[in-house]
This record gives sequence, C-alpha cells and structure tokens, in this order.
Amino acid sequence: MTTPPESSSSAVHPYGSWPSPISAAAVSAASPRLEGARFVGIDGAELWWGESVPEERGRSAVRRRTASGVVEDVLPAPWSARSRVHEYGGGSWTADDDGTLFFVEKTDQRVWRLDPGSSPCALTPDDGDVRYGGLRLQHGRLLAVREDLTGASPARDIVQIPVTPPEEGTRMRPVSVAAGSDFVAHPALSPDGGHLAWIAWDHPDMPWDSAQLRIGRIQDGVVVDWTTAPVGAVAAGGRHSPLQPVWTSPEELVFADDPSGRWNLWRLRLDDVQAQPISPADADTGGPLWVLGTRWFAVLDDGRIVAVRTDGSDQLVVIGTDGSTRPLPVDPVTRLSVEDARGSRVLLSGAGAAGPGLWELDVDDAGAARAVVGGATPWGGEWMPRARAVTFPGPHGPVHAFDYPPTHPHVTGPADERPPYVVFVHGGPTDHVGGAASGKIAYFTSRGIGVLDVNYGGSTGYGREYRERLLGRWGVVDVDDVVAAARGLAESGAADGGRLAVAGGSAGGWTVLCALTTTDVFGAGISRYGVADLRRLAADTHDFESRYLDGMVGPLPAAEALYIERSPLSHLDRLRTPLLIEQGLEDHVVPPSQSEAVRDALAANGVPHAYLAFEGEGHGFRAAETQVRTLEAEWAFLGRVFGFDTPGVPSLILA
Repeated sequence: MTTPPESSSSAVHPYGSWPSPISAAAVSAASPRLEGARFVGIDGAELWWGESVPEERGRSAVRRRTASGVVEDVLPAPWSARSRVHEYGGGSWTADDDGTLFFVEKTDQRVWRLDPGSSPCALTPDDGDVRYGGLRLQHGRLLAVREDLTGASPARDIVQIPVTPPEEGTRMRPVSVAAGSDFVAHPALSPDGGHLAWIAWDHPDMPWDSAQLRIGRIQDGVVVDWTTAPVGAVAAGGRHSPLQPVWTSPEELVFADDPSGRWNLWRLRLDDVQAQPISPADADTGGPLWVLGTRWFAVLDDGRIVAVRTDGSDQLVVIGTDGSTRPLPVDPVTRLSVEDARGSRVLLSGAGAAGPGLWELDVDDAGAARAVVGGATPWGGEWMPRARAVTFPGPHGPVHAFDYPPTHPHVTGPADERPPYVVFVHGGPTDHVGGAASGKIAYFTSRGIGVLDVNYGGSTGYGREYRERLLGRWGVVDVDDVVAAARGLAESGAADGGRLAVAGGSAGGWTVLCALTTTDVFGAGISRYGVADLRRLAADTHDFESRYLDGMVGPLPAAEALYIERSPLSHLDRLRTPLLIEQGLEDHVVPPSQSEAVRDALAANGVPHAYLAFEGEGHGFRAAETQVRTLEAEWAFLGRVFGFDTPGVPSLILA
C-alpha cells in the first residue's frame, strides 16, 4: 500500500529523498485556481472562465476559448476580477451573450463593464469601503450582494446595478432590492421579474448552521414583502440551511436544503404549503457557503437536473423529471461545482486524478467530459498517487481521511524503512477534502513522503451530524481526530510513527498548533497563517466570521475562560516541536500578529523554527513566487527535522 511494487528496474532510495520531476514551479503553474465559468454567445459557442494567474502575482483574469479554439484574455492586465465580500469573495464576474463582461475590480471593489473592443467603465460609484460580489445577470438585470463597511456596523443587501454607465455629470447608484438580515446570498430573479428568491442569515449563525430561503414579491423594482420557504420536517432543533434557489418557471423554484441532515434538492411552487423533495439521497447536494459563486446543481432546459452528490468524494448525476438518477462520467471528485448549463451541455469545475480544472460535458453524450482548462499534468499521471479512502476509530466516533502513499514509477524505499508522512488538516474548519491528489500532494509523494488528508469531525460531506460534532469543541475534537488518524495509520504499518508531521492553514493551522501544544504525536509542524489566540481572533477578524466562535467554542464574554484555555498562545511553554510558520502580511482574516506571537515564543523556548512572511499576500497565497517558496521550504524543513536530503531547493535555516 505504501510503496510501488518491487521490480528489477526499481531503484532504492531513502524515503523523503526520491528524485522527482515535479518541481514547485511546475506545481504552481499546473494548479489553476478557477473562479467561475459560463457559456457565452447565443449558442454558447464560447467558454469563459475566471482564473488566478500566479505568475502575475495572483491577478484574477477572465479568459475565453473561442468557437475556433483560441484561448485569450477577455480582461487584460492589470485589471483583476476579484470580490472581497465576506473576505472570501466569489461571483466576481458575469457576462451577457453579446460578449460584455461585468466584473468586480479587486483594487476598488466597484463593479465595472467591459464591452468588446473598449476599455472598462465603472457602473458603481466610489463610496469608500463598499464591496460587491455574487454577480448574477438575470433577464437583463444585474444583481449583486453589496457589503457596506463604511458605517458603525457592516450592512449587506441585494442590489440591482445599472448595466449601462451613467451619463457624464450624473451619478447613478445601485438600487437596494432586498435587505433585512445580517447576510444575504444567491439572489435569483423569477423569469417574469415578479419575485426574488435569496438566502439570508443572521449572527451568530453561519450559513451552514441555520439560514432562510426568502421569497419576495417585487414591486417597482424592490421587494415589498417576503415569506420564508416552507420545507419538510426539520431535524436538529428546527435548524436547516437552504442554498442556491433556481427558478424553473414564474411560479416554481428548485433549491438545496438539509432538513433531514443531508443537503438534498427540493421543489416549491409559490402556492405550495410545503416543498417537495426531489430524488432524496444519503449524500449532500450542497456545502458550506464560504464563496458566493459556488453552485451545486443546474436545471436543464428540459427540466432535468445535473447535480453534485457528496459522500466523502463527489459524484455527478443527472436527475430525470421522473426522479430517476444516472451517474455521469467525470474526472473531478472533489470541489465539484456545476458552473453553467446550456441545452444539454454543462460546465464543471473541480479537481480530479490529475488536479484541478474546468470540464465541458454533454449530458446526452455517452463520452467522458472534455477538459477545457487543467485536468492534466506536465509530469504524467503515473506520478499522481491514488487516493485510498480510510476510516479510523476515534474518541468521538469514526474519522474519515484519504491516504496518498509515496508514489514513484521507478523508485522504492528501503525494505526495512517506513515512510515519513505529513498529515494535512484543512481550513474552515467547516470545509472538506475529497479523494483527488493535487500537485502539492504529488510534490511530496513523488519524493517518498506520504500524505494523509483528514476530514476531522466538523467537516462537510458526511451530513449535519458529522459536521456538528465540532460544535463547542473546536480545539478538542479536531485535534483528537487528527491524532487518531495519524496514530491509526502508523499502527497499520503504513507510516513511520517517529516521522509524522502535521500541516494546515488558517483553522487547519489552529489544529496544528493545538496538536503540538497538547500531544507528542508529531515530530514536526507547518502552520500557514494559523489561529493561535481565540480572543484575538474574535476581536480582529472580519464580520462574516466574527460570531463563528460562538458555535465552535462559546459566546463571549461568558466563555472567555474557555477561549484562554483552548488557545495555543496560552500554552506556548509546552511547544517543543520544530515548527515552520508561513504568513501573509496583508491577511485580514488571521492577522500576522498571531503568527508573530508563536514565533516569539518558539525563540524564547529555544525550539528550532523558521518564520516566512510574504508582502502582498493575504489569507491564502496566490503569487507564483510565494507558492514556490513555501513548497520548497516545507520539503527542506521536513528534511532538516527528519534527517533526509532535499537536493535542488534552497536550504532552510532554523533559528
């Protein structure tokens, strides 16, 4: 399970030092970060997509593939289509069938219009810290989520933005269509323009805790009254989390909701007393609403529905008008999003066996989906490890994970040696990893380092009960589950229990720091912009997550003692494990002060460590040079700590 089969042509090298053609630069170039896609043109002949360009310091370009197959930029440099609503953005661009692009410019967060052959022109005024995202062009109207941070407290509403620029000397403002809650998302206009559906929720809930699907009647361009969509019997104390309303007629809409504990599809007519389930399944069509543009299903013109179903990994199905389902052959098995549909064609983004990409699929064609962007590697599929779904017993219940063993077509490790492993801890913490290797995973596994990607309790993709295992116990359940998975893998003989590392970013970095201050399982840690102090996080973080900790730990000030006790910053005297810290200096989610406090404590304790800080980077690294530097530094760090050579990368000096 852990090494390639022995053969006469296999060379033997120590684990961790295997020669590999997969460079950090190649990983950065072959890992497109896609941000929305759609068909453009009357017949949908052109495919447009958003893509982060690492070699341009993470600029978010909008690109297209023309009917003749030529790929070119629609949005030229230095323009960058990136929203900062909720800090995580999403829905930063859309387009009409005439080839006009509407986008949120990263630098000013205003909405701009770009006509073919012209320069961009602003559609929204320069009002200071006002942001737009979740753009939706529907029936000739441009709708968006507006986030106004100029007042004493943040305000959000759904607005209609004029699609033509104001005349010279005039000032045209967006019209507020719907408000009345702390947060809004997924605006959907009925085909006749008579109703608006949207998702709303309020502090202290996150959208996956409890939300509402609101349906309002529009009069003179604004919602004059609204009701909450009724669903079936609701479990979990009346809490459910609807997502993504889509109108199928002026009187009917389809949406995702989880009253049973699983996100499934529902159909509602405006005169219905209760919504009706559509082909229920023990899997999720839905997920955490971190990004405004994510879409889990699309309704085809003939009424069929193409939907993602997640139970560990993702599957794509087409649901017939009679409720029957048929799986569709696609490569992506995680992060799968149904971006757009036109006729029987759909655009899909996600990650598969060869990494992230964008695919086009004809539902009525028996063939496989066709890759538009990505979906292949420059180093060959034989270098990509195959995911193995594993489950380990833990103190709070089963722990789900994916194992990626060292993989090399020509090299194996010594027979008397077990490989080192890095345990990956995803962020969120309400998030999910599926069974698809990334370029980053292959960078490690091709060098003889295994990767265990853990969906600890609190992760999505396994239903609400598994997701809510973390409520009130963040810093306990996640740590216990990650430790249980690491120990279980070592006890199985797949990994060297003396050479286990743990790595994660943001909330995953929190789990790394908690694990290193409360257990002795790991011999090394890598924290990327990790949370170290819960009180500081609650005080400093942005509004979207400002009450997140109410559910994950407890409300302040009543739970202050618990915040202090759980925080790694309170126990840095216990931190004796070598640690690599990576931090963006423009991070507004987890400010640099948290990583700097950990660095200072490591120095005071005399613990080997390195601190890498990056100008211009926020919460997540987008620039190619940053991605290359961090990946090479992580391998060099593991080599220094675990005692193997790391040729070809800059040495890492530990303080």
